[in-house]
Amino acid sequence: MLWNNHASDLWRYFTIYLRREIAKRVGLTQKAAREQSRVSFGKVAEYQKRGAVHFHAVIRFDGPEGPDTSPPAWATLDLLTDAIRAAAARVAVDVPPAGDQPARTLRWGTQLDVQAISSFGHGEEITEQSVASYVAKAAETTGTVDRRIGNKEALALLDVPEHPARLIAACLDLHALYPDRKLRDWAHMLGFRGHFSTKSRRYSTTLGALRQVRADYRAAQQRAALALPDPDEEEATTLTLAHWVYAGHGHTPGESWLAANIRRDIQLNRETAREELPALLADERDC
Repeated sequence: MLWNNHASDLWRYFTIYLRREIAKRVGLTQKAAREQSRVSFGKVAEYQKRGAVHFHAVIRFDGPEGPDTSPPAWATLDLLTDAIRAAAARVAVDVPPAGDQPARTLRWGTQLDVQAISSFGHGEEITEQSVASYVAKAAETTGTVDRRIGNKEALALLDVPEHPARLIAACLDLHALYPDRKLRDWAHMLGFRGHFSTKSRRYSTTLGALRQVRADYRAAQQRAALALPDPDEEEATTLTLAHWVYAGHGHTPGESWLAANIRRDIQLNRETAREELPALLADERDC
């Protein structure tokens, strides 16, 4: 659970070390390497059946202007593969001792699979859609829930299976020892507190642009359903209809009198209850 909780930090250090390893292998400073190439990432997190998180990532090496520009001649497949492996081996996150828990050094596991994405299936063309399908694999089901769990008693009520229930309970136990890691808040995620899908800012189109495309598509559907013109057309006109009706203001005199009486009765009942409370408590103690 501590490894899951620090998995995002391991990934962040990996992206830092990878750029350093590339620059070291070609004999350039990091600044010079950035001026000649651009490294960007897209990754998704996935649970294994045992509950541990692992990542599927696509790493892009482009020219300095980004996608659709050729990387420098030194960016060979062997060099980049070696840099990825070296960067992954360097990553380490130290976790201090706490309570009965010893100090730990968290690292990536041994299952590091680096492959060049050259084609898919039967050699079809590489597209953004095919890369997305390749990296966004279905996650193993873990049996956990999709909301926060505040205590162990809730596990029985939620009917969580035995294995994930033990993992969630471990997060709740560890929270007091590592309060800054917020393990209780992320117990339902088996300690993982990162985003399940992330990408570099310049990896591809922005999420804002994607949201705008969806909004435009829905707006076009609505216009078609209501037979409204496209506002971008020169001949389109917008007709605004407004109809206002005076609804009144406040209570009528009779309603005001009734509301005042209700308020007075409620206040009287509260005062009577407060006065009778000490006598009721005394009677309970005598019993």
